[in-house]
Amino acid sequence: MTIKINSISPDKRGACPAEFSFGETFSDHMFIQQFTPEKRWHNQQIYPYQPLSLDPSAAVLHYSQEIFEGLKAYRRANGSVNLFRPQENVRRFNRSAKRMVMPEVDEILHLEAIKSLVYLDQDWVPHQQGSSLYIRPTMIATSPKLGLGASRNYSHFIITGPAGNYFKGGLTPIPVFVADEYRRAVKGGVGEAKTGGNYAASLFASEEVIKLGYSQVLWLDAVEGKYIEEVGAMNICFVYEGEQIVTPELSGSILPGITRDSILKLAPTLGYEVSEQRLDIEVILADITRGKITEVFGCGTAAVISPLGKLGFKGKEYVINGNETGDVATKLYDELTGIQYGTREDKFDWVVSV
Repeated sequence: MTIKINSISPDKRGACPAEFSFGETFSDHMFIQQFTPEKRWHNQQIYPYQPLSLDPSAAVLHYSQEIFEGLKAYRRANGSVNLFRPQENVRRFNRSAKRMVMPEVDEILHLEAIKSLVYLDQDWVPHQQGSSLYIRPTMIATSPKLGLGASRNYSHFIITGPAGNYFKGGLTPIPVFVADEYRRAVKGGVGEAKTGGNYAASLFASEEVIKLGYSQVLWLDAVEGKYIEEVGAMNICFVYEGEQIVTPELSGSILPGITRDSILKLAPTLGYEVSEQRLDIEVILADITRGKITEVFGCGTAAVISPLGKLGFKGKEYVINGNETGDVATKLYDELTGIQYGTREDKFDWVVSV
């Protein structure tokens, strides 16, 4: 399979603006391919960014059969551009597709599409420190049908756009509310797939806690309502006495984050112990109160590392590390972004050049 490129003429192309936020500005081009049972994946092409045309009865609009991914391209000091562990995003995309009864994509072609798209729109990769080009692969069900059941036809597309810090304060602690009533996902459901329904289910509680002065929701398990799962758009880590990093073990309802996995591999090389455990919220809050937990931070592609300054739960607030960014979060952030931007040694062979 080859990718046909229909690009905008060089004199009409745009470039990264001086100011931008996360996920609101998009680059010149997009990749798309179509799937039908007869032709399988076909018509692979890159062309100018434009609206999609969908039948009003398209299955994605009625039964939410869709998946997506998120990764970034980074500008190095010498002007070159690279990706960070894109193969893992491709593999997770296919795991999500399988769970949502969608056709898997060819991993080699998917990665080549990302690299070709980023190369074509490389002028959109920001030069500003801490910024990047966000890449959003997506697959949607397009069969015109209102009967419940898996679609026959699909569109797989990739769009990109310059992105600044996910949280405006950057590496500044955020307040997080522990959900004591609503639940995000259940074991046996689709919590471990990157599908829009998981995030739609979180919106009501997320909007409610913003009114209370919190930035994100920390979700608990849907069966017993006591075990920690993940924060809104991130996985979560707890630091014990500045030495041990503990994160909830994957349960089937937690998204297996690539940044999470990177921290589990990177942290031991920096002298930290790591473990994955089933974490009881009451035990965690008690350990924060006693000072055994010295830091808490979220981790994900969009935010990289985001310190948590306080947790709100059942009318009480638990302040972490004096609401200050801790040394562990800072060290991990510096090391991880250093690898991504090429200022630190890539010991794990994570970086892929475009």
